[in-house]
Amino acid sequence: MSRIKDRCILPLIYFAVLNATESIQPPLLNKVEFLNPPHEPVSEYLLRVQYACSVSAVVHLEALVSTDTTTVAPVFQRHWSCEPGLTRIRALTLRLPDSVVYQADWLMLDADWLFDVTMRAWIIGLGTQSSYQTSLARDLVQLQPVPPFSRPLKEHQLCPRWDKDLLWRIHRNCVPQCPEEQEVAHFFSFLFASTGENFGITRAVHHYRNKVLEQLRLKTISSPWCTISIWLFLTQHCKQHLCGVLHHVDYQKNYSTPAIFLTSSGQFHIQVTGEDGMSVAFLVSFQMPLGRWCCIQVAIRGKSVDVVMVCVGGGQHSVYSAEHRFKQALYLDDTDGHFILGGSNYVKGIEGFFGPSLYYRNRIISLSKIVVPELIREMNLTGWFESCQLFQKELYMKMTRYSQKVRQSARVMDTYSIWAFREIPPPEMSHCELWEAPPTSQRRPAVRLAQILATKHGAERLTLKSVGKLLYSRALRKLTQERPALNVRGVMPLLLQAGCLGDMRALYLSSVLYNSGLGVKRQPKKARLLSLLAAQQDWRLALLQLGHLHHLGEQDVPPDTPLAYAYYSNIAAQTALDRQNPSAKQKFVESIHLSNEDMLKLQTSENDDLFLWLKHQARKGVAEAEQAVGRMLFWGQQGVSPNLQAAVKHYERGAVQLEDTVSMYDYAIVLLKGQGVKQDIPRAVSFLKKAAERDFVAAINALGWYYEHYEKDYARAVELWERADGLGSPEAAMNLGVMYSHGHYPGKLPDKFTAYTYYLKSAERRSIDGAIQLAEVWIRGIPGQVDRLPVNAVLWTKWVAEQNGYLGTVLRMALDAYLRQDWPSALLWFLMAAESGFATAQFNIAYLCEHNPGSFLDEDFVTECMWRYYNLSIQAQEPAPYALLKMGDLMYDGHARRQRDVTAAAHLYKRAALKSHPQGWYSLGLLVQDGVLLPGSLLAELGLWELQGADNHTVLSTFYQRCRDHSDTEAYLPCSLALIHAHLLSAWKLHGSTMMLFSTVTMAVASLLVVLLHLGRPLTRPEDHTANGEPAGNMAAL
Repeated sequence: MSRIKDRCILPLIYFAVLNATESIQPPLLNKVEFLNPPHEPVSEYLLRVQYACSVSAVVHLEALVSTDTTTVAPVFQRHWSCEPGLTRIRALTLRLPDSVVYQADWLMLDADWLFDVTMRAWIIGLGTQSSYQTSLARDLVQLQPVPPFSRPLKEHQLCPRWDKDLLWRIHRNCVPQCPEEQEVAHFFSFLFASTGENFGITRAVHHYRNKVLEQLRLKTISSPWCTISIWLFLTQHCKQHLCGVLHHVDYQKNYSTPAIFLTSSGQFHIQVTGEDGMSVAFLVSFQMPLGRWCCIQVAIRGKSVDVVMVCVGGGQHSVYSAEHRFKQALYLDDTDGHFILGGSNYVKGIEGFFGPSLYYRNRIISLSKIVVPELIREMNLTGWFESCQLFQKELYMKMTRYSQKVRQSARVMDTYSIWAFREIPPPEMSHCELWEAPPTSQRRPAVRLAQILATKHGAERLTLKSVGKLLYSRALRKLTQERPALNVRGVMPLLLQAGCLGDMRALYLSSVLYNSGLGVKRQPKKARLLSLLAAQQDWRLALLQLGHLHHLGEQDVPPDTPLAYAYYSNIAAQTALDRQNPSAKQKFVESIHLSNEDMLKLQTSENDDLFLWLKHQARKGVAEAEQAVGRMLFWGQQGVSPNLQAAVKHYERGAVQLEDTVSMYDYAIVLLKGQGVKQDIPRAVSFLKKAAERDFVAAINALGWYYEHYEKDYARAVELWERADGLGSPEAAMNLGVMYSHGHYPGKLPDKFTAYTYYLKSAERRSIDGAIQLAEVWIRGIPGQVDRLPVNAVLWTKWVAEQNGYLGTVLRMALDAYLRQDWPSALLWFLMAAESGFATAQFNIAYLCEHNPGSFLDEDFVTECMWRYYNLSIQAQEPAPYALLKMGDLMYDGHARRQRDVTAAAHLYKRAALKSHPQGWYSLGLLVQDGVLLPGSLLAELGLWELQGADNHTVLSTFYQRCRDHSDTEAYLPCSLALIHAHLLSAWKLHGSTMMLFSTVTMAVASLLVVLLHLGRPLTRPEDHTANGEPAGNMAAL
């Protein structure tokens, strides 16, 4: 019993010694120290603190943490008294919250992300205020924070409910990702061709989702600390007082911090807004050079702005800097409004190129070591301009000498001069001047053409651009020969030289050939460079091509909606203007698929039977024929060349002689605008009123336009537009939107939201101007009323851009070549339209490659062409079912360089079936017949929920039945045969042995009958003839 007692007392003695308040150490004045601090946050930890004091005092201890949602806060606190004397040791249990020690579980749903964990202790004399900084003694230790998912799980004393435990087990291994914050805003990462017009890239910066970052942002609004970095390449100096580089526009449509402009002298004009709301600006002393890439960095530091420009080129860097300090702090709320790079409705942009541009929202970046972006080095824009300038200089020198030679040879010499010239002996050796040196083989055609121009037309018509046009024409002739792929390599130098000399058609065609791989190795990066060069000169098809590139993206170019909008909005605005000023260079855009035989039969020309028959019907007084002929001649539709004067005659005859309402309106419009006829406004108004009296909607709208523009009678105009809007006029809705937006609606204040509703209505009715206005609202939004919808804005501007008459001309050239069976020309023109992103042209080029008439294309190109362009065409909003089916076949069959994808093929067939194409159901049936198991989601999309889990025969029969019951009568027979075949296969599988026995007996009986018939047949000799005079051998063969 005593031994047991001794064993119990010994631990108690040890514990008492451990917690003793006195130590054998000598006394100190004031001291506090952690003897065994933990390395990381733990719970229920026995902590020992050593302390001593010279006067009566209090020892304080606390643990502090800072997390992603809170600043520094105490999570554990203790204090105790301290009397003067020897050094003591205090033992206490450290209890930290579970959220900083353990990972989340079914009971504790969230664990804190720790930034910092600190333990500190200090001694304060009695009667004094507790302050760590004024303490008698102090100690501090840092603990290592542990990520939540690296911490242990807590062992709870309670058991969870089964449902809670199940949910926790499902999600226990799901590691949530921190939301990506826009601390560095990438304004764009590609190159942007700026044409010097009112079009640019609109970017919006959003609030931080992280509370700490958002709080820091709000604190720095009145004293910003940020950097903007922009790469620029200038081709021309600013032609206005100011050209836009980057400007921040707030929701009140005022310039805010920062606004960066370029002056006509090449200097940067920096404008900012102070705390008081007033705008201030300064001008830097240095100038931006032409033809060099320069990185412009604007750093805002509270009250000061630093501007640094580093220009690269020629193997060296040039650095320029400027600094300006303001009297008051600047104001920058980057979430208020949007940033615009380039031009906008407020200012025109620069002429040149933008490179990668960044906005560092909360830090200053140093340009001490400049790194040229890889994209700029790959594109080598500087190399193109340098080589182009050398070529232009050499050619110009030769052209000047040729012109002088032609002028000298044209002079008349008198008799004495001729005699004297003959008496002068010729030189022993001819000396060629520098300009007469023979050109290189690739430049010889350009020099020869320049010489021919100088000889034939003289110096007046000899320009670099005229030589470029001739080079392009020669290249085009070579490409449209029998096999264009064989001629491309020899033609590319001609096209590149023509582009250098200012022919944008040549640059675009070069880009198309490099991007498609027709006759040359496919080089997408080189193609993009050439497209950028053409787009910077405002070539419409190049703008379309770049818009399409950034809308969908490619393998190494991610989609960029604001960048796509910048290109599409440019050509959309030009399309609206082009339609107001029709010319022979423009034709109506017609979406005609080569697979549509009915539409191909409707194509005609001025000498075609169809057009001549329509003219005959028009002369007989058929109003519809008069309308059709006038429309074809005015817009250049259905293969008829535009002829405004001839179209006006048909409009006039229909309006005056036939009193046709449609012709009255058409004739009134050309009279009102003076298109193809002398402007006559009073006569135009009289015809409009006659048509409006008959409730012709377009005439009512046009009459309202007349009252607004000429009479300035807004009340009457609005009255007519309201009437036309009620009848479904797209233009009237657009006009009412403008009246609301500008505050011209009588008796009403400006109302942007009501204007937006009218723009939306107008666009949905297919108004070009309405679509443009709607897109402008969606790209920027209306605060508190309309959210930003950049994707929708791109879709509407793309639709408008694809109505451009210059694209229509290319499509018409392609279709006419196809109809006259000029396959190389059709291929080339369809290829140019397809690379611009027009879905119908992409379908047609793939269709032409698929059928390859006359085998004029190589098989390798045919396969790649089908894959590329059928795939591009199905990205459209309304893809052709034929393209879906063909792409499905390609996916199912696979290719040497492309993996077979049965799942993708099934989804393409499904899309064709949902578009009510019987071949989609038939192809799905073939997949099931081949043993492909279709996913339940696909069957659900087809509305066949009941087939989930059904056997293959049931699914197969359903697909073939849907195909057979389709309204397309041509599908009935093949689908019926497929259905019968499916039933026979099922029957054979179920009753195979019985059917095999039945077929054996049937074959035996048939063989016996054949033998009996042969034995009972009279014998004839080979030369005998039958009763009808035909040889017996022929009958047997028959």
